[in-house]
Amino acid sequence: MTRPSGLSSVTSATTETARFYAVAVIVVSSVASPQSGAQAAAQPELGSRVVQTLTSEGLKFRDLDRDGHLSPFEDWRRSAQERATDLLSRMTLEEKAATMMHPVLMQDEQITQKHVTSFLSRNSGSARELAERNNRAQELAERERLAIPLTLSTDPRNGLGSSYGSSVAAADFSKWPDALGFGAIGNPDEVRRFAAIASQEYRAVGFNMALSPQADLATEPRWARVSGTFGEEPEKVGPLVSAYIEGFQGGRDGVTASGVATIVKHFAGYGAAKDGFDSHNYYGRFATFPAKAFNQHLVPFKSAFEVHASGVMPTYSILEVPGFPYVGGAYNKPLLQDVLRKREGFGGLVLSDWGVTEDCVDVCIEGRKPGEIPKHLTRGKPWGVESVPRAERVVEAIEAGVDQIGDADDSEPVVAAVKSGRLAASQVDEAVRRILIIKFRLGLFENPYADPDRAMQIVGQSSFQAAALEAQERSLVLLENRKRLLPVQSRGRRVFLRGVQPEAARAVGFTVVDSLDRADLAIVRTVTPWQRLHPGYIMGAIQHEGDLDFKPDNPDLLAIQEAAHHVPTIVTVYLDRPAILTNIRESASALIGNFGVSDDALMNVIIGRAKPEGRLPVELPSSMEAVRRQKSDLPHDSRAPLYKIGFGRRYQ
Repeated sequence: MTRPSGLSSVTSATTETARFYAVAVIVVSSVASPQSGAQAAAQPELGSRVVQTLTSEGLKFRDLDRDGHLSPFEDWRRSAQERATDLLSRMTLEEKAATMMHPVLMQDEQITQKHVTSFLSRNSGSARELAERNNRAQELAERERLAIPLTLSTDPRNGLGSSYGSSVAAADFSKWPDALGFGAIGNPDEVRRFAAIASQEYRAVGFNMALSPQADLATEPRWARVSGTFGEEPEKVGPLVSAYIEGFQGGRDGVTASGVATIVKHFAGYGAAKDGFDSHNYYGRFATFPAKAFNQHLVPFKSAFEVHASGVMPTYSILEVPGFPYVGGAYNKPLLQDVLRKREGFGGLVLSDWGVTEDCVDVCIEGRKPGEIPKHLTRGKPWGVESVPRAERVVEAIEAGVDQIGDADDSEPVVAAVKSGRLAASQVDEAVRRILIIKFRLGLFENPYADPDRAMQIVGQSSFQAAALEAQERSLVLLENRKRLLPVQSRGRRVFLRGVQPEAARAVGFTVVDSLDRADLAIVRTVTPWQRLHPGYIMGAIQHEGDLDFKPDNPDLLAIQEAAHHVPTIVTVYLDRPAILTNIRESASALIGNFGVSDDALMNVIIGRAKPEGRLPVELPSSMEAVRRQKSDLPHDSRAPLYKIGFGRRYQ
């Protein structure tokens, strides 16, 4: 997209007063007197590039419908519910249907021709670039008939790594450990601190919805998305989920005008992945509950509902639970209506996961044969309704209880279904009302714009990154420390490195050497093993699957064994899944589990500048035989784990 010149403002999540730079904007600090049921409130900052402002009783409002009069939905003194009801009455069926779409933002025409008002952004780049891109999109939306502002969502983007379909590269954002690392710290206050910082960074560049947190339980250790969870113990995961939502949204009572709406996922039982295969893939479309423990997987979601998460994203999986139909979560009416709406009393948005209404045929189901170049690539996840036409899938998902369709921008099936009587207009209205209420609560109708200059000041600022570095350090789990090798006196020590940047070691006083013969210490970084058991499938990005143990020919294992023959060897393992460390432990003098850690944070802990405080949020099994004997839905139930859940040594 072309980037316009000019500056705009963002409602800041920081405590300082945001300066205002938008075009044609008036800011007045005053308090309104209650009029016609409207609530007394301070004049908010208004941001416009297209529509004019109105003055009423000395206060300023945006004339979103351009009629020269103050309409109820334009009146920021009114409640979000009142404003949503009024705006809904002014919308055409076509506008309502478009509001129920939530695709990836790819081109201007999605806004100007398809009239979609919610998008996922997978853009990366500097804070300024993101703010300018998001502003450009908001300006296009402001030119539409009712100037409905955009909900701009994002997958997590504050990690040290990224994976297509589940997270985005951090770029300028502060870099924290994975959610599993916060599970290792185990302190809701630390999660709340992270979420409040990340929320400020999101809003600074124009993102206003987080497709997170994962409230899934990591009960199947082979599952590819363990690192996005807070662990496998429901009673411990729940408080961390609620703290995340509080920090992002700005409190316990729902999202605030300075916060970020959260979509808690994946409701429910996604972590009970059959054989550990992920439900992004056809062959991994099942979650199974041999121990009949489905209700345990609801516990963290209850914590999310207590603090009024803005939305819920259903699981991709077909849940093998008695009474549930043979369909994915977005089509599971008993799950969404009987369990979510009635039993749990959830009244917020239900946003489907991405691609559930798209096609999955041919190579998507059967996999690509070696050397084959498929003529048609499809990435849909319509599990259980593969043979149903796409347009009908959209309607079936809405009838099941979905309010908004992820990864879809064609709203014609909704329009046609209402006109034919296939879909009740009242159900569409209720879905759109939920979507609009979130937009109003976020303050987007007053000012949807970001200030690129301010974004550069806020995102990744030194205090944020210092807090992130501290969290990385605290999340490390000390598994072994033979002869109290750690912490190490670095001065005068010659170190051989594998997987560690020499600059980080030199910065703390080590002398880096290039051979074990010259070293008196080795530091090795490695990762949990994985295999692509189904390499012909399209969604390879979510395919860290297979065995968790280090096979005898594993290059990192061989390097660790070689180093240990020469010098004491410190090993850190990235635990994006619960690795089996039996043969690593035999060679390592010191063994540290990490959940995303920079070389700088790692070195600080190795030399004792910081201490490892983490405790395992998942158990680490002792063998693949024990893993295969586990029940996929039960937490920490492997036989004779090498390290039990909650394990973590301390420096003496």
